[in-house]
Amino acid sequence: MSGDHYYFGDNVTMHGGTGNTGIIKNQPTATPPTLQPAVEELLRLVEELRPALPPASTRTLDDTLPDLTAQPPERHRALLAIAGIAATAGTIGQPVLEAVNRILELLGAG
Repeated sequence: MSGDHYYFGDNVTMHGGTGNTGIIKNQPTATPPTLQPAVEELLRLVEELRPALPPASTRTLDDTLPDLTAQPPERHRALLAIAGIAATAGTIGQPVLEAVNRILELLGAG
């Protein structure tokens, strides 16, 4: 019939030409079942690293860790920040750096 609409996948209707922010996907993303244990291991390693860090790095970790459970862009930034802190810690930070890389690989960003 004329006027029937059938949509498959994303459908975007825009009215006006300003303030458009793009497609908002309200669908949960599939996460690998091994992600949660990998994040828990990372958190354990971060706690072991914490005493060896200067106060500014510890504050950055405290600000960053909540974003590990955020949406992908924030989670990715958090992982990179943690990796940067671990890298500056030298040999003692290596296990944290490796844990971050494992998580990035699980997420397909490694």
